[in-house]
Amino acid sequence: MPLFQQGDVWGLTAVTQADFSDEKTLQTLVEKNLKTIFNFTFVATEFSTGAVHAGRIDTLALSEDGNPVIIEYKKVASSELINQSLFYLSWIRDHHGDFEIAAQKALGPSVEIDWSDVRVICLAPNYKKYDLHAVQMMGANIELWTYRKFSNGCVYFEDIYKKSTGSATSSTESTKNPVMVAAGKKAAETKAAGGWTFEQHVDGRPQHIASLAISIQEFILGLDPAMEEAPKKLYVAYRIAQNIVCMEVQKQKILLFLKLDPGKHKGPPGISRDMRQIGHFGTGDLEISIKSAADFQAAMPFIELAYEQIGG
Repeated sequence: MPLFQQGDVWGLTAVTQADFSDEKTLQTLVEKNLKTIFNFTFVATEFSTGAVHAGRIDTLALSEDGNPVIIEYKKVASSELINQSLFYLSWIRDHHGDFEIAAQKALGPSVEIDWSDVRVICLAPNYKKYDLHAVQMMGANIELWTYRKFSNGCVYFEDIYKKSTGSATSSTESTKNPVMVAAGKKAAETKAAGGWTFEQHVDGRPQHIASLAISIQEFILGLDPAMEEAPKKLYVAYRIAQNIVCMEVQKQKILLFLKLDPGKHKGPPGISRDMRQIGHFGTGDLEISIKSAADFQAAMPFIELAYEQIGG
C-alpha cells in the first residue's frame, strides 16, 4: 500500500519513494537521530575490531537499558549484512573490554553496561526470504529492520524480525477472544534476555499481585503485534523501537514507569508520581502505582497514550 499525503480537506496524493544516495548517508542520519528512533546513546562510528578480526562495525551504541548495541546498514538487500552481523556479534561477546573502553571514552568513566543482552540491528530496505529463514534457524540475537524514504522527506523504520523463544497453543483457543489469544502467544514467545523471564518477576508474589501483573502484561502486548517483552533483572521492559513501559512487580504493588512527560500528563490522581528527579529501575518519567484492578483500569489510557507517543 503506498503512502498518501493529505492536501486539502479530502484530497490525497500518493507519495513516491526516494532513496539515500549511499549507505553512509543512511548511517549518518540514524546516528544523529539514535535517541529519536531507538532511544539509544551513541558510542562510536566505524569502530575497528582490530588487526586480527580486521572488521569495522558501522555503529556502536548503548540501549536505554544499558545493553551494548551494534547497528549495520545496507542500501540494498544483501546476505552479506547478516553474515557481518553474526561476525560482529561473536566478536563483541569475546571483547567486552574493547566495548567498555569505547563507551567510557564517549560517555564517561561512570557509564554502566549490562551484558545480559547484546542487541544487533540490521537495517536494509528489504531482505531475501532465504535471509529471513536463515536468521530464524540460527537463533542468533539479530533484529532485522527495514526502512523507507519518501519524496516528501518522511522516513519510516519497521522491525520485521526479532528473536523469540518458545510458543504456546491451546486446544481452547477457538473459544477465546482472538486479541487475548494473540497476546498470550506473544507472551509465550517472550525474549528471556540473559536468562531472565517474566515468570521470575511474579514467582513468590501474592496471588492478586501476580494476577494483576499478568493482566497488565496481556494488555500491553495486545497493543501491537510488534510489541516486545524484554525481562531484565529488576524490571520488565515493553518496547517496539524503544521502551514504552517498564514494569516492576513488588510484593504489595506493581510500579509502571511510562515514557510520558509528567509535566503534560499527570497520570491517574492519587497513584501517579513525577520521577524526573527521582532515581528508579527501568526507564520512563511517569510512575503509576497499581494495587488493584481499579488502579489498572485508571492506568490503561495512559499506557495507550505512551504507546501512541512513541509512535505506535
